Formats: sequence, C-alpha cells, structure tokens
Amino acid sequence: MVSIVNHEIQSDIHLPSWHFVIMVKTQVQIPDELFRRAKEVAAQKEWSFAEIVRRGLEYMTSVHSPSPAPRKAWSLPKPCHLGRFLAREDQWTELSHEGD
Repeated sequence: MVSIVNHEIQSDIHLPSWHFVIMVKTQVQIPDELFRRAKEVAAQKEWSFAEIVRRGLEYMTSVHSPSPAPRKAWSLPKPCHLGRFLAREDQWTELSHEGD
C-alpha cells in the first residue's frame, strides 16, 4: 500500500501491488488506559500508533455492517371490494369460534 500523508509517500512492501490512498487526518479522544494498551501493542508489533488505529477501524467496519437504508413508512393497503358475505350476520360469532 502506498499512501500520501502530508505530501510524503509511504509504502508497505508486504503487499503485492502498489496503491495510492488518500488519507484523512483527524483528531480523536482516547481514554488513557486504552491509549497505553494500544501503544504497547504497536511497540510489540513494531507498528505505528496510526497503524493500530487504522487496523482497529478496518476490523470494526468489517464486523459491523452499516445500517440498511431507511425504509419508506409502512401504511395499510387500500381497501378493495371482496364480494358479498357468504354467511348471514347472525352466524358471524359462531363461525369466528370454529376450530377452537
């Protein structure tokens, strides 16, 4: 991977091809203990702190897919004529209890 950060070119020789990546510089607040543990991991792996953050974000975005697009509000379908009733009104209660 080749990335341009502040007009410097960085490369990762472990990847089989060259890519140009535009990166965004941002600022985040991290609890002291999490920062300390991340720095320890970075030192053990011989990675930069920024690489730890990038890999963490890549992992989180791979296991948590984005929310689906908001659905259109549901509403009842429009009524339609189903024909005349097949049972007399005085039979409705009795018929509603069939199968109980």
